[in-house]
Amino acid sequence: MIDIFAFSGFSVGVFGLGRTGISVAEALKRSNAEVWAWDDDPSIRKSAMERGINVVDLYNKDLSELTTLVLSPGIAHTFPKPHAIVSIAKEKNIEIISDIELLGRSQRLANMVGITGTNGKSTTTALIGHIMQLSGQQVEVGGNLGPPVLDLEGLGDGGTYVIEMSSYQLELTLSITFDVAVLLNISPEHLDRHGSIEGYVTAKKSIFHRQTKPRSAVIAIDDHYTKKIYSELSKIGDQLIIPVSGESEVVGGVYVLDRILIDDSDGKKVPVCDLSEIPSLAGTHNAQNAAASYAACKAVGIEPRVIMACLRSYPGLAHRQEVFEVVDGIIFINDSKATNSEAAARALACYENIFWIVGGRPKKSGLDECEQYFSHVQQAYLIGEASLGLSQLLNGKIKFTISGDIKSAILQAISDIAERKVSQPVVLLSPACASFDQFSNFEDRGDYFKSLVEELPGKHQDPFEEPGLVPSLNNKVYKGAPN
Repeated sequence: MIDIFAFSGFSVGVFGLGRTGISVAEALKRSNAEVWAWDDDPSIRKSAMERGINVVDLYNKDLSELTTLVLSPGIAHTFPKPHAIVSIAKEKNIEIISDIELLGRSQRLANMVGITGTNGKSTTTALIGHIMQLSGQQVEVGGNLGPPVLDLEGLGDGGTYVIEMSSYQLELTLSITFDVAVLLNISPEHLDRHGSIEGYVTAKKSIFHRQTKPRSAVIAIDDHYTKKIYSELSKIGDQLIIPVSGESEVVGGVYVLDRILIDDSDGKKVPVCDLSEIPSLAGTHNAQNAAASYAACKAVGIEPRVIMACLRSYPGLAHRQEVFEVVDGIIFINDSKATNSEAAARALACYENIFWIVGGRPKKSGLDECEQYFSHVQQAYLIGEASLGLSQLLNGKIKFTISGDIKSAILQAISDIAERKVSQPVVLLSPACASFDQFSNFEDRGDYFKSLVEELPGKHQDPFEEPGLVPSLNNKVYKGAPN
């Protein structure tokens, strides 16, 4: 666990007691700081008190005694307007920081690799961590992905933290200069929290704060915003800059063409590996993730041949196009994290002969982004509250069955596959809907799906141990919003 020794004996406020806030409060308590913790939700406050955390009403307490206020990522500190507690703290000139900032102040000798972007940052963070761990590096992985950073182990000199950074966290991380900073992509998101696309871009760009040589910036240049940032930083020339792309050639960078990962960072256009052989990295969005991860790991000193070997064993993130089982030749993919149309479209773009389990609690977006890939779908199986609405959307476009629930959908899909004698069929749970009608969250939904598949009779095969079981559409490119 992280020792935040610099705050021993000082009063520190913690506002927002979700997973991150609880982690901060407990870390500060372990470090002998005086914790003033608060959440606007009474049930969450009660839970915090049961864990021995000192809960203090920050609205009615004189905050001038505080040295610092640590905000959870979900608390607005600028737009659309600062939360009332934040405003009080600003009036009293109390510094406002994130949990990542606390990590940086307490682990100054450790190396830091930061990853941000609108999409793909969780996969890229996990992939970089996977490569570094397998290559023998002392590494901890967390942040916006996985465990909060203050729940990680202290590393000190020689260790490396691989941290997923949200735009909110970047705005409140003041002192960290990343040894390797990765920017994947930018598309309009969270504009209510940043005021405008310009504010959002500025927050993302701040991951390169104070980088000077030999520190490295890895920038994917597949969208307008990141391409502009790459151009601006290149003109300044302070840091080492490695451009990457998941879809086109990049002179002097790392890129993917026809599913082949190519390293041109030394001007030699060296083929690294065929991504079509790695089931967990299907799709152009994952091509970008793979290129960025390779570039970042090479920047920290890992040999290309080692990176290549580690890439091949990457299992993927749970619930994100997770190719986890092949049963009697049927490929089962858990993409429960795909809770909207755009996310589901990325999965549909990757395969043919799809038997698609879709539905849950409906979202306003419908299935617009998915329509361009309906030709990949043999049959859809509609589940949950969205079934009726989806049936109206899909009528006349693709074949569908109103299944009601995941178990029925799986059994019906297996029956249809047997009847049609389809080659390399894919049963894909990519719901394009929220999970809350039948499950507490998308993780529960995905775990339930996996448990049902694991109980199926027949020959079960591990797609990672037997290459070639899972096909990839090498010539297909996702045509939606920037990845």
